[in-house]
Amino acid sequence: MRSLIDILELSVEEIDELISLAEDIIAHPEKYRDSCRYKKLATLFFEPSTRTRLSFEAAMYELGGNVLSMASAGSSSAAKGESVADTAKTVSCYADIIAMRHPKEGAPMVAAMNASIPVINAGDGGHNHPTQTLADLLTIWREKGRFTGLTIGLCGDLKFGRTVHSLISALARYNGNKFVLISPVELKLPSYVKKDVLQKNQISYTQTTDLEAALPELDILYMTRVQRERFFNEEDYLRLKDSYILTPEKLNKAKKDLAILHPLPRVNEISVGVDADPRAVYFKQVLNGKYMRMALILKLLEVEV
Repeated sequence: MRSLIDILELSVEEIDELISLAEDIIAHPEKYRDSCRYKKLATLFFEPSTRTRLSFEAAMYELGGNVLSMASAGSSSAAKGESVADTAKTVSCYADIIAMRHPKEGAPMVAAMNASIPVINAGDGGHNHPTQTLADLLTIWREKGRFTGLTIGLCGDLKFGRTVHSLISALARYNGNKFVLISPVELKLPSYVKKDVLQKNQISYTQTTDLEAALPELDILYMTRVQRERFFNEEDYLRLKDSYILTPEKLNKAKKDLAILHPLPRVNEISVGVDADPRAVYFKQVLNGKYMRMALILKLLEVEV
């Protein structure tokens, strides 16, 4: 039995296999329609979610399985003080696989250590979000056809952005990539990510506060929102929330084949005027997330189609 807590638990070869499987699901959905028949996915979301939760549930339904869903943390026994470990042991009695989102870093790992079924980390605090990274990777693959020799701009909240931390870790394993880290000084990429991922692997990176100056060199622009829920101080959030707003005018300086990604939800950081630009692929990214979650569920449940 295997879980997925951190994107680095998947080898480069396994990511390639998941992408190939997702491409086959896209091309031949009928092949997979009953592959998880009689299997149950439990979605344990202790934090609000739209895309991640619904895409996990859609993924399981499209594989012919069923879903057990917790309405909210407040309606679960966590509100009575039940531990994550006990919740995991309990849910293991009902389901075949768990997808868990939790505001505390490490909670899905605790669940995986105590569950008797696979656990997928669907986001833990500001730490990790491996299935969003799988969605990002499939989007990059479908838009660019490679994971090497890319200049990737990451813009916005790089301090608390778990999607950013996971994506950097994943793309740092491929040759010739360069990162441009665009953020306010207060929301810079944490030093441990720079030290343990970028510097350790001798990956080229630059830091800047200027999005417009960085745009012309980028192959990929990964926009993120400033996350209100991660701030202790409302004044700091209000001061920083509109640090970067991508508009059609700013894109005049960008490459014609730039791919604009965003893990969503967006607030103000991408103008709706950008949506019609063929370089905007963030809603394709949403759909790709469902296909990658389908592939991952099949892998962790060891289902052969």
